[in-house]
Amino acid sequence: MNIKKFFTLVFSIVVLISCSKEDSTNPRNGGIDKSANLKALGTSATELLSDVSFTSMNIEIAYVEGNRPADEAINIFRNFLEARTHKPDGIRINLRAVSSSGQAPFTIDEIVQIEKSERTAYNAGDEIAVWIYFADGSNEKDTNEKFVLGSAFRNTSMVIYEKTIKDFANRTGAPSRAIIEAATLNHEFGHLFGLVDLGTTPVSDHEDPNNEGHCVSDNCLMRASIEFGGGVVDVINGSEVPKLDEACRNDLISVGGK
Repeated sequence: MNIKKFFTLVFSIVVLISCSKEDSTNPRNGGIDKSANLKALGTSATELLSDVSFTSMNIEIAYVEGNRPADEAINIFRNFLEARTHKPDGIRINLRAVSSSGQAPFTIDEIVQIEKSERTAYNAGDEIAVWIYFADGSNEKDTNEKFVLGSAFRNTSMVIYEKTIKDFANRTGAPSRAIIEAATLNHEFGHLFGLVDLGTTPVSDHEDPNNEGHCVSDNCLMRASIEFGGGVVDVINGSEVPKLDEACRNDLISVGGK
């Protein structure tokens, strides 16, 4: 089977725009103001991309034991962020193991509750914080035809369904786990950047009319391929992670990115 077509589900991403009412009404815990990190998806695009309000970025990756992302994936992810953002004081990526919640398969509300108990990094001074959870299970909405690899669900929050990624990577002829992880991380961060029309107003008309929040360009990182099998879009070419097309790059530049 064609490797590129085999992985058309890499960008079958659930985009959840609303935040948890409980968290947003209880922004403080132990003296920490969390409210700036509990906003709607895409609303912190300029803060993530530019150095106007924040000159550095702190990314906290909490992974369930046994589900640590590959070093190669983290390096590709870091390079993507450095190429798109203005953070003169640097980007820190901190990884730490956490215990399993035992809740898989997950609803997004369960992921929100896990973030509430496990997240430790929040905006501080001129540093913006992002939380990424590598889960030991799948999304509860997965079917035989549709799988979710990751979900950006707040302005600085996302989940990666590592079990699903591992299942794909173990198939004959599949791209490596590291490449799938990197592609998913980059794609989901694109949603944190407000792509496509999820908080960042498009400079040109390039949103896929059939897939809200995704790019219509065939080879773009923000392309969505929902169905496995027929009507597929080639999204991974061997060992290469897709890049943002010109239209998406222009959107990011318009709100302070590179």
